[in-house]
Amino acid sequence: MSSITVKDGTEIYYKDWGTGQPLFFHHGWPLSADDWDSQMMFFLEHGFRVIAHDRRGHGRSSQTFLGHDMDTYAADVAELVEILDLKNSIHIGHSTGGGEVTRYVARHGGTRVVKAVLISSIPPIFMQTATNPDGVPKEVVDGLRNGTAYNRAQFYEDITIPFYGFNRPGAKVSEGIRQNWWRQGMMGAATAHYQCIKVLSETDFHDDLKLIDIPVLVMHGEDDQICPFPTTGARSVKLLKQGTLKSYPGLPHGMPATHADQINADLLEFIRA
Repeated sequence: MSSITVKDGTEIYYKDWGTGQPLFFHHGWPLSADDWDSQMMFFLEHGFRVIAHDRRGHGRSSQTFLGHDMDTYAADVAELVEILDLKNSIHIGHSTGGGEVTRYVARHGGTRVVKAVLISSIPPIFMQTATNPDGVPKEVVDGLRNGTAYNRAQFYEDITIPFYGFNRPGAKVSEGIRQNWWRQGMMGAATAHYQCIKVLSETDFHDDLKLIDIPVLVMHGEDDQICPFPTTGARSVKLLKQGTLKSYPGLPHGMPATHADQINADLLEFIRA
């Protein structure tokens, strides 16, 4: 396996395939680099270098109890980018990975990153607060915590239904997609996933979004049952200096898997523009 050891001793697993312009993929909670297989294979065939890592505590990376905050997640990415010496790169994040992209580009991107993509992502802020009154209610977030801590195997099976919109009339349910989500989730550490819920729900990205001055594509399903479009993607694009919004009527949170052909084609168009 390919891995690096970052400053605090945590091992970060990564995939690095191909040559050409680098595309760096950031996965969502509680998944792994494997969640990007459809995108990585597609862009590898189109002549790009594709990289994806397992966030600390997730997938094949160290099951550490430490460093579960967005600053550390972004710093881990920065160390990997430096070691691989990635230049002229495009960073693409889904869900929590979109928050990671936002913090990484704002704090560490510098001249190495030329574009970014936020897909079904958590910014600018996920949970309901006094300043974000129509965010996701705290009791919903607490449900994620309780399910992860005390009933993870069943909870991870159940959450795939709204995640992929399989509870909608006429939805074609893919048991393979559901099982792959469960497999990835169960690979990681319960404690890391539990702590990551606080990170994804409470981190405020307003200032990060305002700092980013490269082109950013915001892609979001309008029927996202995990990160509701009106309070996440629709707001993020307004805070970006060079933001472009592409929303998808009826598409779910997990649209990179359920609608891979459409998402891949739109990503390619933005990357080549």
